[in-house]
Amino acid sequence: MNTVLVIDDDKELCSIIAKYMERAGYFARFSYSGASGINSVAENEYQLVVLDIMLPDIDGFSVLDEIRKTSAVPVLMLTAKNDEADKIRGLKCGADDYLTKPFSMNEFLARVESLIRRYTKLNKSETKGANTIVANGMVIDGDRREVTVMGNRVELTGKEFDLLHFLASNKGRVFTKQQIYNRVWEDEYAFDDSNIMSFISKIRKKIEPDPDKPFYIQTIRGVGYRYNQEA
Repeated sequence: MNTVLVIDDDKELCSIIAKYMERAGYFARFSYSGASGINSVAENEYQLVVLDIMLPDIDGFSVLDEIRKTSAVPVLMLTAKNDEADKIRGLKCGADDYLTKPFSMNEFLARVESLIRRYTKLNKSETKGANTIVANGMVIDGDRREVTVMGNRVELTGKEFDLLHFLASNKGRVFTKQQIYNRVWEDEYAFDDSNIMSFISKIRKKIEPDPDKPFYIQTIRGVGYRYNQEA
């Protein structure tokens, strides 16, 4: 059974979530503070983390930063207000999706199902090498969701891996920022170009020998990005 960790101090909401998730076939665990949530992710395996921004001890963004140091588990962030800045900040920090309170449980479960389905599908154990991209010192293992550069393991968040794997799977092809968002996030273009640039910048810092002179992910000025055909 897929297990979801909900980090939220609203115990009444957590009780409602528990009932609906049980009916949908998920097992839910709950942490009512940021610190306990961080510890729970470190000590257990989850298929999804639902994370509220407003917590009594540590804000959700700080919790997400700590989670991303050790885990690529998908994170659905909850915001108490329709604040675009919070949503953009969450995505930049490594969140996979966000939902504004109050929300319908049907929409909540639909997002939970989508994130878990994508995560488990991409992490299924398949024949080794069947989905591996080897490119000039870099190995991208799509089955294990692992990346090594010159033999050194590179830690990417879930979305960073998805973005890198997408570009590398289409070596030499140029994509606009909107096309990248549509294909990687599988949704309508929902945030500005600077956020795609931020994701690319973070990936480059992790994979490029010289991030200021990128080799693997090339910028096509005025258009978008491509994975180097010569890689």
